[in-house]
Amino acid sequence: MSAEAWVGTWRPHRPRGPIAALYTSPGPKYQLPTNVGYRLHDPSRRRAPAYSLGVRAGRPAAGCSPGPAHLVPAGCTARGRSAGPACSVLGRPRDPPPFRTPAPGRYRPEMAARWTLPSAPACSLGSRTRGFAGDQTPGPAAYGLPPMLGPRVVGKASAPNFSMLGRSAAGSFYADLSKTPGPCSYRVVEADVYKRRAPRFSMLARNAPPGDGTREPGPGAYSPRWPGRPRGVTFGVRHSDYLAPLLAEPPE
Repeated sequence: MSAEAWVGTWRPHRPRGPIAALYTSPGPKYQLPTNVGYRLHDPSRRRAPAYSLGVRAGRPAAGCSPGPAHLVPAGCTARGRSAGPACSVLGRPRDPPPFRTPAPGRYRPEMAARWTLPSAPACSLGSRTRGFAGDQTPGPAAYGLPPMLGPRVVGKASAPNFSMLGRSAAGSFYADLSKTPGPCSYRVVEADVYKRRAPRFSMLARNAPPGDGTREPGPGAYSPRWPGRPRGVTFGVRHSDYLAPLLAEPPE
């Protein structure tokens, strides 16, 4: 065949892998598990135990037995040390502390009546031990009695109960079968779209009136009654009774 009969760069070649279309049986599509080895073994077949070989242990860094340089001290035999009795000198021990006998006033024989004389049993309340510090046991108030009302009464016969379900939207009288939007789903169209548009006016902001920026007194700063105010009478200064009067002319 000439090279002009083929279009492109593809040429017939041997298939690189199994193709299911070339086989009449589902051979290449299925693969049975192996019966050889320990891993991925067929679970329906008996599998023999497998053993692994460990690595060779390394040599110890230091010897566990004494070498030739080890010197056995003299006097040591196979049955123990062979030597005469030896004594060592120790330090002088400290004197024991003297026994402190209590004085006669420290004894209280009246408190020994419970042990020396017959008495009634007495109980005392001790403090709480440390073992109950983290105890999470609930107290008596944590337990609740079962209710006496309703269908779950313990040891009592209850009347039948009926519950009311919610209203279903499927198959009810108000079910929307046409699936059309309601009146509120439509937006109101402005009248200016299909009618003559009315004139519109806008309001501007208020302009500040022109004026003088100097600070001037207000109306309350003036007193219009001051020019026409009537004259009043005032009191003079009090004079001393011992002050001598002024005599302009001598008396006749």
